[in-house]
Amino acid sequence: MVQMTHKQAHAKAKELVAQMTLEEKVFQMTYKAPAIERLGIPEYNWWNEALHGVARAGTATVFPQAIALAAMFDETYLQKVAEVIATEGRAKHNAYAAQGDRDIYKGLTFWSPNVNIFRDPRWGRGHETYGEDPFLTARMGVAFIRGLQGDGKYLKLAACAKHFAVHSGPEGLRHEFDAKVSQKDLWETYLPAFEACVKEADVESIMGAYNRTNGEPCCGSHTLLTDILRKKWGFQGHVTSDCWAIADFHEHHKVTANAVESAAMAIHNGCDLNCGSVFLQALAAVQEGLLDESDIDRACENLMATRIRLGMMADDCEYDAIPYTENDTPEHHKIALKAAEKSMVLLKNDGILPLDPAALSSVAVIGPNADSRIMLRGNYNGTASRSYTVLEGVQAVLGDNVRVYYSEGCHLYKDSVEEGLARSNDRLAEAVFTARQADVVLLCLGLDGDYEGEEGCTSNPYGAGDKGDLKLPGHQQELLKAVLDTGKPVVLVLGTGSAVTFGGEEERCRAILNVWYPGALGGLAAANVLFGRSCPGGRLPVTFYRGEQDLPDFTDYSMKGRTYRYMQVPALYPFGYGLTYGRYTCENLQAEPESGGVRLTMHVQNEGAFTEDVVLESYVKDHDSPYATPNASLCGITHVVLAPGEGKDVSLAIPKERFLSVNEQGGRVMAGHRYTLYLGLSQPDARSTALMGQKPEETEVWWENGGFCKRS
Repeated sequence: MVQMTHKQAHAKAKELVAQMTLEEKVFQMTYKAPAIERLGIPEYNWWNEALHGVARAGTATVFPQAIALAAMFDETYLQKVAEVIATEGRAKHNAYAAQGDRDIYKGLTFWSPNVNIFRDPRWGRGHETYGEDPFLTARMGVAFIRGLQGDGKYLKLAACAKHFAVHSGPEGLRHEFDAKVSQKDLWETYLPAFEACVKEADVESIMGAYNRTNGEPCCGSHTLLTDILRKKWGFQGHVTSDCWAIADFHEHHKVTANAVESAAMAIHNGCDLNCGSVFLQALAAVQEGLLDESDIDRACENLMATRIRLGMMADDCEYDAIPYTENDTPEHHKIALKAAEKSMVLLKNDGILPLDPAALSSVAVIGPNADSRIMLRGNYNGTASRSYTVLEGVQAVLGDNVRVYYSEGCHLYKDSVEEGLARSNDRLAEAVFTARQADVVLLCLGLDGDYEGEEGCTSNPYGAGDKGDLKLPGHQQELLKAVLDTGKPVVLVLGTGSAVTFGGEEERCRAILNVWYPGALGGLAAANVLFGRSCPGGRLPVTFYRGEQDLPDFTDYSMKGRTYRYMQVPALYPFGYGLTYGRYTCENLQAEPESGGVRLTMHVQNEGAFTEDVVLESYVKDHDSPYATPNASLCGITHVVLAPGEGKDVSLAIPKERFLSVNEQGGRVMAGHRYTLYLGLSQPDARSTALMGQKPEETEVWWENGGFCKRS
């Protein structure tokens, strides 16, 4: 079916807006838009969330957090997840609208995905993103948007890529902060995912960030919203502010004198919708000559065009028939469970995993995340009708055949579990004698979405949602040491949305499984992986550093020393790293030049005992360009499913664009001649090779006379 074009929608919107008064148009530009009954326009609240499931609107399937979905390294499955979210979003909207309920979080415009770059592990909102790599973030963002928006005559939902642009903390400074960034870093790191969302996925909405970028407040930046987004990229949807960000112009950034000037700046430079109320001052801005009514018309037409593309004023929208019974279904739960299993990253395994239930008489499940539903859900989440903590998942898998002991061990970050009368670290003794009863200990540590997150939405000691360091908070490090000191085999089950460190105790753990914030069914997924019912398939979308001493200052937005592409010290666990239960050999990598790039082929053989969906990662290293990143960069991802003993030839196209480097002016240029291409189970750094016990296959190609070639 051919989807309604922007041109068609804008033509209808222009006719509709022409019938509105100036006051009516202005009121349509706030997130709580009133009805215009004489024109058949119902009231509408633009604010809705769907980061990893329909959020804040009652019951819905709660998928793993975005950072976990990125760890799948699987854009096809992510699109499948997004298609489920779109179905549930429509089902819930239809049901609410039929009851006349058009409140917040019940519309069809979803302010997801977050495609900011997770440049610093201290940023509290990093777990909302797809990680630190521009290529991976772009691929995940495009897939998610396509899944949400669908391919029907009308948009199934309207997605929103946020926060545009150069936004990744500190949370406590976001309302006043000026993110100063070079043109090279801007175009090499911070903008590519947004560009892909616009050009490849035709995202319907863009949300501006709170901060300034190079002096301009993002929600009123002529450079970002007009020159780049509209003119350079050809964006045709609408732009929304982040919530109450327009008020920051005069209250915190001090670039305007009052709300009237702030409204005028934002609207004139390309912001169409205000999550807030400052745009109500647009009437005064027109009266004072700061805005033309044509500015109001343009913004209002952009907004009406989105509502028209969603079929909200049509009687033939195919999605209006989706019933509420399509929300939170058993089939959707199965997809969420598989997503959680695919996202889990095995950081260490000396062979203890998978555990054999038949060989165990008792298991101890210990730690503040062992029985935590908060850890499962992340943030920007819906309400689950069914959930499994790690403890509950283990109990469900083992049944009555194996004794399961439990101790909370310590609070996630507070001094004691029973605050007030209890002494410090009041659950440590229980954890120790619980561990001593068991054949093996599953120690569940880490963070949760109430500890790291958005400013004002968390309760950690640092206040704004960011982390002060990378250490395990509270008494968790003491708990880890004490349980290890019992001499029992310890499998560390890590719930986190960002990189953490373990004080060197990771060396004594028999295995480490990072389950992220795995969604409502995440505890069952963890148990399935731990006991061999499924295999861990995830790869790290972020670097686990050895400590904050390896990081530049948090407020420094230069990429120097940041992320796997620029860091010059060994990682604790590198980007792209993740073990499997199987053993694989990769051999005979070939690179064949073809129109538009290079095609890689390689033979992969499963020499293990498990059938697995194997992630293969390709990296490129430019040896000649003065603008190349210091380290190899991810340039391609593919998957292959192999049964024990099975081998397959895999093929992966690497387009010419992946070989370009970005110069100091922000231009993408082919400035190199010799390139090394890698394909295998990890990136080609020495730390990954040491951890994996093997390195990727590699081959070289040259760029000469306008094309790629090989040399003997």
